Amino acid sequence: MVFNPLEREQIHAIAKIQLGQLKQRLLEHEMGFEISDAALDLIAQAGFDPVYGARPLKRVIQQQLENVLAQDLLSGVFKAGDKIKVDVQNDELIFGA
Repeated sequence: MVFNPLEREQIHAIAKIQLGQLKQRLLEHEMGFEISDAALDLIAQAGFDPVYGARPLKRVIQQQLENVLAQDLLSGVFKAGDKIKVDVQNDELIFGA
């Protein structure tokens, strides 16, 4: 069986699925989550590798989103009832409520 390399559009779709799982985990802690198309594009682009498929994508989501959010949650930046919004500014992810 021959496997074709993943295309950028497929990586984008996989990123949406993985971010949906993050959104669900935040909902369990009474927090909303919204990510802009620009932020989703940045994550999908950073996680795109035609050789390794979606493996780098998971790492990018963990490093650039989940780790930052975990630090913000622990330091009290976000709390129950907040809706966390992720966007892009100067080619970097920014977080706000």
